[in-house]
Amino acid sequence: MNVLPSNNESSPLALIELIQRLRIKDVMSSNLITADRTTTMKEIRFLMKENKISGVPIINRKRLVGIITIEDIMNALSEGYIDDPAENHMSKSMIVMEEEMPLSMAVEAFEKYSFNRFPVLNEKKQLIGIISNRDITNKLLMEMNKEIRKLEETLYTETEKDIESHQHRFPVIRHDFNHAGKASTEIKKMLKDTGLENSFIRRVSVAAYELEMNQAAHSLGGELTCKINPERIELIAKDKGPGIPDIEKAMQEGFSTATEWIRSLGFGAGMGLPNIKRVSDEFIINSDGSGTEIHTTFNINNPDKE
Repeated sequence: MNVLPSNNESSPLALIELIQRLRIKDVMSSNLITADRTTTMKEIRFLMKENKISGVPIINRKRLVGIITIEDIMNALSEGYIDDPAENHMSKSMIVMEEEMPLSMAVEAFEKYSFNRFPVLNEKKQLIGIISNRDITNKLLMEMNKEIRKLEETLYTETEKDIESHQHRFPVIRHDFNHAGKASTEIKKMLKDTGLENSFIRRVSVAAYELEMNQAAHSLGGELTCKINPERIELIAKDKGPGIPDIEKAMQEGFSTATEWIRSLGFGAGMGLPNIKRVSDEFIINSDGSGTEIHTTFNINNPDKE
């Protein structure tokens, strides 16, 4: 079962915006089936069979220390060590998610790796949940249905409001992925208060999210500014180095200078800048060794651009 990636150009903006808004903790399953290091492979086999699962996390004092998969059980059966404790054969090299991470990170991880599920940790590094492709699909369907109901309820009651000019600045910290995405969420809330059309707000929030994530992933930190006036919305992203060596290449879909660590987190697919340009009415980018500055404009009289 595949989930549409958040940076796929063909994905509807409504789905992209939804994936960007949700956090992993909003989607994960907290109904955990676990074992400890002394649990035998045979006992874990019965756990898998009883609960119809293909993997069991191994924990020690609530900390995740390994995982036993169905493949490990098959090997134990064929090689005759099914009575051994889990700690002798568990996989210790694992890809994990953190509860405050944006859901888009899990979506990208599922696209990149062949795993059926990922463990979810809290800020104390304790195991608190599991997230699967099915969890994501079910949650997205539920949220889309909610959005449809909201639209139906407000379709004939929305009235235009006067839009006052103001601006807000949001700091973006390097590699702080637990908080990255919150600035774009605040911008979306502000725009909803103005009474603008949902399709327009969606375009701005998608661009804000991509700008914010780019700063967190690729720069030394920066600032995202949102300027609101009756004619247009402007987003200005300024960051500190290292800059973009070749802007023309960076604007090509799929091109990325992300490190392997950033890619392992689900970023660096090379669709951020193309996506921002796609949803914007005006797009300007300048970069050198000291940093990058991006200006995007969204004309309020052009709400339906997709």
